[in-house]
Amino acid sequence: MSGNGSAAARLYEPQVEMRTRIKSAAVYALMFGATLIGFLLIRQNGKSLHAPEPAASARFGTTGTVVQLEVLLHILLALALIILFARLLGLLFKFIHQPPVIGEVIAGILLGPSFLGRLAPEATAYLLPLSLAPFLSVLAQVGILLYMFLVGVEFDATSVRKKTHSAIMVSHASIMAPFLMGAALSLILYPRVSSADVPFPIFALFLGVSMSVTAFPVLARILTDRSIHKTELGVMALTCAAVDDVTAWCLLAFLVSIVHARLGGAILTLTMTLLFVVVMVLIVRPAAVKWTASQELKGLTRGAMTVICVGLLVSSLISEYIGIHAIFGAFLMGTLIPHESAVARQIKYKLEDLVIVLFLPAYFAFTGMRTQVGLMSGLDRWVLCGAIILFASAGKFGGSFLAARLTGSGWRESTSLGILMNTRGLMELIVLNIGLDLRVISPVLFAMLVTMAIVTTLATAPILHLVVGPKFSYNKEATSI
Repeated sequence: MSGNGSAAARLYEPQVEMRTRIKSAAVYALMFGATLIGFLLIRQNGKSLHAPEPAASARFGTTGTVVQLEVLLHILLALALIILFARLLGLLFKFIHQPPVIGEVIAGILLGPSFLGRLAPEATAYLLPLSLAPFLSVLAQVGILLYMFLVGVEFDATSVRKKTHSAIMVSHASIMAPFLMGAALSLILYPRVSSADVPFPIFALFLGVSMSVTAFPVLARILTDRSIHKTELGVMALTCAAVDDVTAWCLLAFLVSIVHARLGGAILTLTMTLLFVVVMVLIVRPAAVKWTASQELKGLTRGAMTVICVGLLVSSLISEYIGIHAIFGAFLMGTLIPHESAVARQIKYKLEDLVIVLFLPAYFAFTGMRTQVGLMSGLDRWVLCGAIILFASAGKFGGSFLAARLTGSGWRESTSLGILMNTRGLMELIVLNIGLDLRVISPVLFAMLVTMAIVTTLATAPILHLVVGPKFSYNKEATSI
C-alpha cells in the first residue's frame, strides 16, 4: 500500500510543478501588461506637458555622451593591450635574467610614437590616440602615488640608522660624484637641447639630480635573484640605495620648490617642507605605530584600509600644496608604517599586484607616449646621448667604488657595489617625468635620459655577472657592516 502511495506522489509532483510554472507565467504576463498599459497612459497624458527650453550647449541628441563612451572604450582597449604587452615583455626579460620592470618600460616605449607610431601610425592613432593622454596621465599619477607609498612601506629606516660610516660615505659619494658630473655635462647640453626660458642653474641642478638616482626596488630584485640580498655586499648596496633615494627625493623637492616658487618663495617652501616632515615623523609616526600595533590581531579590515587610503591622499595633497610634488607625501606616509608589521604585509598583499599589473604599465605607456626617440636624429644627438650614459655610469661607479675602497672593502666588493649603484629603472623615470612636466627638460633630452635609464639598468646584471662570476658567493651574513 505504501508502495502505491509513493508512486502516486511521484506522479503528482510533476503536475504540481507544472501548475506552479503556469501560475508564475500568468503573474509575469499580468505584471508586464500592467506596466505597458500604465506607461502608455502616462505617455498619453504627458504629451500635453511643456518643459523649459534647453541651453544651446545641451541640446537633445548632442554627441557629448557618445564621445565619452568612445573615450571609455579606447581606454579599456588600450589598458588591455598595455597590460598584456607589458606582461609578455616582462616575462621575456625575466627569462633572460633581466629585471622584468625593464621589459615593461620598453613595452611602454614600443607602444608609443618611437616604434609602433612609426611602423603602424594608423594603429597607434586608434589604440593610443593623443586624446587618451590626459586620462592615461591620471591613471599613471594615481598608480605612481600607490607605488611610492608601497616603497615607503617596505623602506627600513632603522637599518640605515644602524649602519656604520662606510655605508653613509658610499651612498653620499654615489650621489655627489654623478651630481657633479651631471652638472658639468649641462655646460655642453644646455646650449644644444634646452631653451632660453629655462634658467641654467635649474637645468644644471636637475641634470645632476637625474644622474644621482638609484632604483631601490630594481636593485633589490637583482640582488634577490642572485641570492646575495642578505650578504654584506647586498645589505650595503640596499642601504646605500635607500639613502640615495631619500637624498635624491630631498634634492628633487628642493628643485621643484625653486621651479614653482622661483628663488623668492623657495625658502618658504623649504620651511613648510621641513615643518611637514617634522610633524609627520615626531607626531604622526608615533600615532601610526600605536595604531598599527592595535590592528595586529584584527587584521587589515576595510575600516583600517580606509584610514590608510585617506592618510595617503591627505599626505600627498599636503606635499602637492606645499609645492614638492605629491609623490613625496605618498612615500613619507608609507615610511610611517612599521615595515615588519602585519599591517605592512597585508597592505603589500592587497595593493602590490594591482599596482604592478595595472597601474605601473599604464605609467610606462604614458612615459612611452612622451618618449620620442626619433627626436634624436643625427649623429651629434646620439653622441650626446652616449655622453650622458658615460657620465652617468662613470659618476655612479666611480663615486661608489672609491668610497668603498677608502672604507676598507676589497676590490671585487667595491667593483660590485659600484656596478649595482648604477641601477636606475623606474625611479629615474619618475624624476624625468617630473622634469618634463615642469618644462625643465625638453622632449629631446627626455628621450636621451630615458635611454640612459634603460641602458644603465640593463647593463647592471650582465656586468655584475662578469665581475663576480657565476660561482662567486659572498656568503658572510650581514650581521655587521
